[in-house]
Amino acid sequence: MRKVVAGGFLSFDGVAEQPNEFVTEWDDAVDENIGRVLLGRRTYDEWAAFWPTSEIEPFASFINDVDKFVATSTPLTQTWANTTVIEGSVPEFVAQLKQQPGGDIGVHGSIALTQSLLRDGLVDELRLAIAPVLHLRGRKLFDEGVPSRLTLTRHLASPAGYLLLDLQLDG
Repeated sequence: MRKVVAGGFLSFDGVAEQPNEFVTEWDDAVDENIGRVLLGRRTYDEWAAFWPTSEIEPFASFINDVDKFVATSTPLTQTWANTTVIEGSVPEFVAQLKQQPGGDIGVHGSIALTQSLLRDGLVDELRLAIAPVLHLRGRKLFDEGVPSRLTLTRHLASPAGYLLLDLQLDG
């Protein structure tokens, strides 16, 4: 069965909103931490306006070529290759997607979608890049709490000072 892996950039105090305001450095270790994609509507709109013409590699090639599924209740206004709007129940869609063959299913940059999937018990793993900064304002990924115990499966401090954590959700 495929895993749902939620990834995100957080400030040290847990802020996930507007990571472009506190992710100020990038290195190969951070780049390798980004994996395979479910997107919420806000993230889709921001990314669809940027990534199709971006030359920031290797992520631009990856995100433009991968199948993208968007959780939204309104029609998309921008087109982007390999994009499908999730019809019906998002939890049911994700549960069915997990049963299909293929690699991990990534959830990127979508705070509300990640929180919803955590609540529904559909996230198997978290891959977090924690920036060495206190941001002090903005929405936090874990405002609603984590529904289970976490097991640290990998950790790395990047040369730029980011703490890269992979955590399995238990139970």
